[in-house]
Amino acid sequence: PEIKWGVRAGLNISNLDFSPDPTFENKHRNGFVFGVFVDYGISTTFSILAELQYSAEGAQAEGLRADYIQLPILFRFSLGEFFTVGAGPMVSLKTWGKDDGFSTFTFSGVAGIEYMITDELFIDARVHYGFTNILDEDLTTQEAKFTTIQFGFGLKL
Repeated sequence: PEIKWGVRAGLNISNLDFSPDPTFENKHRNGFVFGVFVDYGISTTFSILAELQYSAEGAQAEGLRADYIQLPILFRFSLGEFFTVGAGPMVSLKTWGKDDGFSTFTFSGVAGIEYMITDELFIDARVHYGFTNILDEDLTTQEAKFTTIQFGFGLKL
């Protein structure tokens, strides 16, 4: 088995999916993500990637922004020499929020594709979809779930 460590950073485009629909204009938030990862190669075509990242998410409105420490686990398959696809679960811990009405923990699914530019440098795109309500159920009956698109780059050490 091959083990690779690395760093990754990028741009988040996130928003909240409300149920029922909100009575206000709901626009996306541009944020950032950065973190470290370990990629454990099971075979030449399959690996498991664990990442610890800081992510700025939410919506554009001031009261709908929150930052998280996230732990995505991706089960990855190589599609030839340059491309890899992967999917898996992600847990998040809120570190900062403009509004105290956010839940402390969230659970999401994540999927993405990676392109190796060199043996060490890569670019990737991911999508996260929240499975859990991020709003404190003691404060509101409305539900909101994150949807986030990430464009990143990284370095495998």
